[in-house]
Amino acid sequence: MLGPNLTAAPRRKTRQIMVGTVAVGGDAPISVQSMTTTKTADVEGTLQQIYALAGAGADIVRCTCNREEAAAGLARIVPRSPVPIIADIHNNHLMALAALDAGVHGLRLNPGNITNPAKIKEVATAARERGVSIRIGVNAGSLDATLYRKYGGATPEAMVESAQIELAYLQEVGFEDVKISVKASYVPLMIEAYRMLADATDHPLHVGVTEAGPGVPGLIKGTAGIGTLLAEGIGDTIRYSLTADPVEEARAGRQLLESLGLRARKNVDLIACPSCGRAEIDVIAVATAAMDAFGEREIPLQVAVMGCVVNGPGEARDADLGIAAGRHKGHLFIKGQNVAVVAEDAMVDALVEYAEAIMRDGAEAVLARADTDRARRAADEDRAALLDEQGSDANASEAKVELIHRKLHPGQA
Repeated sequence: MLGPNLTAAPRRKTRQIMVGTVAVGGDAPISVQSMTTTKTADVEGTLQQIYALAGAGADIVRCTCNREEAAAGLARIVPRSPVPIIADIHNNHLMALAALDAGVHGLRLNPGNITNPAKIKEVATAARERGVSIRIGVNAGSLDATLYRKYGGATPEAMVESAQIELAYLQEVGFEDVKISVKASYVPLMIEAYRMLADATDHPLHVGVTEAGPGVPGLIKGTAGIGTLLAEGIGDTIRYSLTADPVEEARAGRQLLESLGLRARKNVDLIACPSCGRAEIDVIAVATAAMDAFGEREIPLQVAVMGCVVNGPGEARDADLGIAAGRHKGHLFIKGQNVAVVAEDAMVDALVEYAEAIMRDGAEAVLARADTDRARRAADEDRAALLDEQGSDANASEAKVELIHRKLHPGQA
C-alpha cells in the first residue's frame, strides 16, 4: 500500500507521454530507469541483464545503439523484453533511424552530439510516424561548443537553452512526445538546471546525476540530486548513474521512490536499530543476513531488527513485523505484540517464515494463532533480567550528563 507522501511538494503538472506501455508525466507514477552495460549485439547477455533490471524495479531500460550490430541486436531484443526499450544514440543519426526500424519504444538524443538540424528533424519525423517518444538528453560534459562559449561554461542557463533549441527543432516537424533531462555530475549545477527547466516547460522531466561514481559516494550524490528535486515536486522518471552493476541503479531508484512515499512498496523495508550497550546480538550481521534472506522476494512489509528486548518492540511498534534479541533468543513481534520466542540462530528464518504467513493469511490471522500471552511473559522476563544486569542506563549517558552539569555549574551541589 502506498503510504502518505509527507515530504514532497505537490508534483509539478506536466503533459504525459508514452514509452511503450509506460506512461511518463501527468499523473503517472514516477518511473525508474537504468541502462544495460552489455554489448547490445550480445542479445542473450543483454536480455539477461534487462530481466535482472526489471526484477530489481526498473520500469524502462536503455540500451546503446552505436553501430549496425547493436541495431540488429535491438531488433531481436525488443520483442522479448519485459519492459520498454530506449535506444541511446551517440553521434550518428542513422543509428536512430535503424533503432526505430528495430522497434524500440524510445530514443535518447544528446543535443551536444548530433547538431545538424536537418538530421534531428529527420529522426523526429520518423519517430512521430511510429509513435515513438524522444528524450532530449542534455549533458553538462558534452554541451554544444557554441553554448559553452556563449555562457562561459556549462551553466544551468546553457543547459536549459540547449534543451530548448533541440525542442524547437522537434516541434518544427510536429513532434511533441518529448521528455527532457539536463544532467551534470556536480549536484548543485544539476539541481539548478532542472529548477530552471521546470519553470520553462511543461514537458515531463527525466531526472538524474550523471557519472555519479561508484559505491557510497555515487549513491549519496545521486540521492542528493534526485531526492532534492523529487521533494520539490520535480521529476517524472529517474535514473541513478552508478559505476556499478546496473541492477544496483534500479534497486536504488525504486527504494528512493518508496522511501519518499512516491511508489508503493514492492519489497521488504528493513529497519534496524543502530545498536547500543544493551544490544544482545550483532545487529549489523543479523540485519544484513535478513536483507539477504528476503532478497528480491515481493514482500512489501516493514520488518524491524532490534538489538534488545528492552526498547526494541516499543521503538518498532509500527513495523509490520520485527524481532528483538534477549538473552540468546529472539522475541518476535507483529505490530508491537509479542507472538513467539525463537532461538538466536533461527531469528532470520523466523522473520522470513512469519513475513510469508502475514502475506498469505494477513496479520490478524497470524496474531490470532499466536500464544501472545506466553510470548509477552517471556519478553517481560528477559527485559527485567537485562535491566537488572545492565540497569536502565546501559550507555551511562546519565553519568555523562551529571559530569557536564558539575563542570558547567561547579558551585552547585
